[in-house]
Amino acid sequence: MKSKLRTYISSAVVGAVVISISAFFVYSRLANAAREQPTVERALSEVSTNPADLALAREIDRTIDESSAGKARWGVFVMSIDDGRTMYSRNSDRLFTPASNMKIYTTAVALDLLGAGYRWRTSVYAQKAIDSSGAIDGDLILYGRGAPDLESKRKDSLPSLADQLYERGVRHVRGDIIGDESYFRGELYGSGWQWNDLQWYFGAAPSALSIDENSVEVTIAPADKKGGSASVVISPNDNYVRLTNSTRTGEPDALTTIGIIRELSSNDLRVWGEFPARGRSFSAFLSIHNPALRAATLFKQALIARGIQIDGEARSRDARVSENERFDPQKATEVAHVESQSLTEIIRQTNKESNNLYAELILRTLGKERGATTPDPSPRKNLARGDDEAGIAVIRSWLNSRGVSASSLAIHDGSGLSRLNLVTPESAARLLASMAKFSSADVFRESLPIAGRDGTLRGRLLPQAGRVFAKTGFLTYAQSLSGYVARKDGGLLAFSILSNDDTSSGRSVRTIDRIAALLADYDRSQPAK
Repeated sequence: MKSKLRTYISSAVVGAVVISISAFFVYSRLANAAREQPTVERALSEVSTNPADLALAREIDRTIDESSAGKARWGVFVMSIDDGRTMYSRNSDRLFTPASNMKIYTTAVALDLLGAGYRWRTSVYAQKAIDSSGAIDGDLILYGRGAPDLESKRKDSLPSLADQLYERGVRHVRGDIIGDESYFRGELYGSGWQWNDLQWYFGAAPSALSIDENSVEVTIAPADKKGGSASVVISPNDNYVRLTNSTRTGEPDALTTIGIIRELSSNDLRVWGEFPARGRSFSAFLSIHNPALRAATLFKQALIARGIQIDGEARSRDARVSENERFDPQKATEVAHVESQSLTEIIRQTNKESNNLYAELILRTLGKERGATTPDPSPRKNLARGDDEAGIAVIRSWLNSRGVSASSLAIHDGSGLSRLNLVTPESAARLLASMAKFSSADVFRESLPIAGRDGTLRGRLLPQAGRVFAKTGFLTYAQSLSGYVARKDGGLLAFSILSNDDTSSGRSVRTIDRIAALLADYDRSQPAK
């Protein structure tokens, strides 16, 4: 997810670039150990009775039982990547809501099956050739294939498509600009997403033609004088979102009572309520409806700005149109294209920033690219699968092929926003241990937030900075942390800590961090206490 404070994300991204020498050696040690160790399938089914491991287990139990979140439901699994032994297990075979820890399943499988260098291609098609006068007689189709990072301002993204057309001599389009998102088929939103999440950036619809992360920033500030409407600014201001401002600037000591609603089936935005005269401005990040239409609208504007005449309108098309209206790229001419960043960079942003939209697009890409070769395990085998369902089947198949039982897991999306997702701590930790054996192990590990350094762990686990690489997760009443630990004694661990039913205002985060610190400070050479 994008942070509500963009400055935090900016500093986190910058911080991610600067990795200390100590962190570099941790990466190297993790990679070397992974290549030298046996497969995770030989991990012991029983918890280790090593005295140091037993002492660690007692400390973890005490940390949970005596914490202010002790009434929550806890699941923990810790295993050594060095020798495969199970060092700690608490309800590790029970099902928990993973929140954004679901992203480690999605990104790990994608990295292994699609490859670190995979890129998404966004194309512009014409159904008729450019004539001698520079005209295209017919529609121009902006065709998306799920690129997560298509942007309206970045020069090598959407503007590049307009530049390419101008450079090819296009000066006139005698038709519409169609934003085509039909590449993905299936449900628009994840199964189990709550309706009141959908208007916010973290509930943005995963369109095959996504643009600017399918969101806008709404900044609200008081007017210069009491009684006037508060200032409401939408960015980017491309007139795609229609604003109704019903706010009022109140007394300096008035309470802020601002309300924001974006209708789920339109881009009509209403802001109402009172803003104190001396109140500090704040921003909210909202999703948009029909991102493919917005992409077409922005593309049309870019073409006009370059002097290309457009006779028609911007409109969108999805996979739900009738057979005779469907677009077939094989029967058209590609006149421009751009490629996304590599999967390595996309996964890095997905995990470090916990970007739901990116994760959902990766899931649907998995279904599109690998779903045809993956059997459908559902009782609906006689029905066509959406690419989201196909992607989930690919994840389940991958887990089973790596000795990680997926039979009891309930997977309903790629990001973890769904409340219907249920996984076990053991499956998460064994997935992590399995990934440590692959050639892409370093890429995957470095995509995870690093304790005290970047992403969603930038301000956490500061004493263990650079030694914990883990994906965070948060939903109301659910907190999670799963990843790798470079132990104090030089060993390597895979772990998963899941907390559900915590009504203590997020106090489970402190308990999770104490457990992670115990793992990082573990020293097998020390005698048990």
